[in-house]
Amino acid sequence: MKTTEHPIGAAVDWTPATPPARTPIAGQYVTLEPIDSDRHGKDLWDAKGDDPALWTYLFDDPFDDFPAFQDWLVRCGKPDDPLCFAIVDNADGKAKGMASYMRIVPVHGVIEIGSIWFGPVIQRRRESTDAIYLLARHVFEELGYRRLEWKCDSLNAPSRRAAKRFGFSYEGLFRQAIVYKNRNRDTTWYGMIDTDWPEIRAAFDTWLDPANFDADGNQNAPLAARRDFGTD
Repeated sequence: MKTTEHPIGAAVDWTPATPPARTPIAGQYVTLEPIDSDRHGKDLWDAKGDDPALWTYLFDDPFDDFPAFQDWLVRCGKPDDPLCFAIVDNADGKAKGMASYMRIVPVHGVIEIGSIWFGPVIQRRRESTDAIYLLARHVFEELGYRRLEWKCDSLNAPSRRAAKRFGFSYEGLFRQAIVYKNRNRDTTWYGMIDTDWPEIRAAFDTWLDPANFDADGNQNAPLAARRDFGTD
């Protein structure tokens, strides 16, 4: 009897990853602290500034007043997925942005980082890069994930540039993926896998070294985490 062979994926000696815990993740320039509306509310309210453009590609809208913003932070602090963190500047102990783990699937070793916003004071600064580095290092080196994802509105050019800068590879466009704020979103997907991470980490470590910055915190050399980004 003739049989047909079908190709299959490589065998994996696999132990499911560990879900991220509601504990701080400390780095050189920032510490990621699980959101606490009382601890972080006023700092984040001050850090976000008044420019509504910060919220253009986020699912939530700008808030009219601090109580509404703090109520939103209370909601952000409850679920384990998404698991929201405040980005706390080690220099002064103030929260200056937010980021989350989301779509967490330990059994497959897949996790996403998203719902990211940086207050103007840390945008394009080492503090924001350190935050992404900490999130990636934690999932690959401490929690045992195989894959880290980054997704954004395809029209969000700053987020697409950031994904490439941080070492994520372009993986495709999902057309009409989401409806949010009563508008269409085509979603651009980026990914990073565990075998990519050593090269990417080395680039981060070099860039984040204090010797790479002048007295005002400006970089001497740019971050180039990877060169095979794909085409988007």
